[in-house]
Amino acid sequence: MGIRHSTIRSFAYAITGLKTAIKSEPNLKIHIVAGTLALLTGLILKLSYLEWLLLLFTIFYVITLELLNTVMEAFVDLVSPEMSPFAKIAKDVSAACVLLAALISVIIGSVLFLPKIILILK
Repeated sequence: MGIRHSTIRSFAYAITGLKTAIKSEPNLKIHIVAGTLALLTGLILKLSYLEWLLLLFTIFYVITLELLNTVMEAFVDLVSPEMSPFAKIAKDVSAACVLLAALISVIIGSVLFLPKIILILK
């Protein structure tokens, strides 16, 4: 049987992991800044309830995939300190997941924000 932790301790580990990732991963910082700007834009443009849900899901989707990419890179470095073709595939494909999520987030942001911005500029 594995090590058991209290629920509170599990949350503490999760928060520690998030802090570690924010400190060590520059791309995660970029995603957090972009997400914060999107949230501020949503406030300014007065998004609807459903638009807020879509925006929040999109932001957290990108950040979650960036965190998983960080896990994959650390795990690959642990099990394969020398770069092997399989390690490269794992890292590259993991990074591609984040890239695709970031691309769809730009599309979703454009669909949510551009029509409202165009109305303001008219």
